[in-house]
Amino acid sequence: MISRRTMLATSGAAAITLSMPHIARSAAPIKMRLAHAANEIHPGHIATVEFKKALEELLPGRVEVQIFPNRQLGDDKQNLENAVAGTIEVAAVSGVLVGLVTGRLALDSFQLPFLIRDYDHFAQLAASDVTQKIFADLAPAGLVGLQVADIGQRHFLTVNAPVKTTADFAGLKTRILGVPLHKAIWEAVGTNPIGLPYGEVYGALQTKVIDAVEINVSSILGENLWEVGKYMTLTGHYPWHQAIVANKAFFDTLPADVQAGMREAGIKSTAPTLKYANDQDFGARDDLVKNKGLTISKLEDLPEMQKKVAPVLEQWSAKSPLVGEFIKLAQST
Repeated sequence: MISRRTMLATSGAAAITLSMPHIARSAAPIKMRLAHAANEIHPGHIATVEFKKALEELLPGRVEVQIFPNRQLGDDKQNLENAVAGTIEVAAVSGVLVGLVTGRLALDSFQLPFLIRDYDHFAQLAASDVTQKIFADLAPAGLVGLQVADIGQRHFLTVNAPVKTTADFAGLKTRILGVPLHKAIWEAVGTNPIGLPYGEVYGALQTKVIDAVEINVSSILGENLWEVGKYMTLTGHYPWHQAIVANKAFFDTLPADVQAGMREAGIKSTAPTLKYANDQDFGARDDLVKNKGLTISKLEDLPEMQKKVAPVLEQWSAKSPLVGEFIKLAQST
């Protein structure tokens, strides 16, 4: 396992390399493409901008990161598959997709219901040794984990009527990302979950193919979902965690200082991403109400919803020892 101390020590070695005479550093910069699916105001995009900034500051002139946002190179799942295949070097993807595409389920830990309390709690867990173990677990899938960040706590958006109590979830046709974890959670809540790609949510709400979507404020803003969904219930059921991952075959060809720099950039870029997500989550709510016509309310019996989904933690803990270790850490901090 690579600890933060090891990363910093390696970064120090990289700094020594960078201080060598110019002739040793005259090679063209190493170029890497970083693809993701989010809009430019979304925290998912900010995570990539902060990663690029940190890496290029750590290794001036050594690397050049080109970001492709807004599904330019594919949707979330396609970007992850392309990173696994090596047709792109780096991708920022929904962490829960990693288990679906690769079978490595440990990253699901960050999206277990009502486990991570807030953005500060997420920051603690992202900086933990358990998270480094989860990143290392991606190696057999051909990936290197570099960063994980909460890009927006999830709530519930409906078209026809507000959800005020847990009973109101019953039977609602609710868009989910089509992964086993989300299916288990939302069936436990009582909805009728429907897997749809992110880019189809607006049209499905508009045509009432779906009644609702579990979503974060950033996506409501970035995808203009406030135009079609009018009622948001604050549930905060889990973070939406995004992982920045590199193709392992590409990563393994890089000089040691660049590898160390990429890992350190993942660490350095997490805090500003979380701050942006937190500020947008809480700061944009007034705008959504006053200027976008959204009605926002709290779930009246949140403990009942929590009770319904509690068994999911035990179910996922049985799927991977790392999930169990992560749950134990989260509950103890």
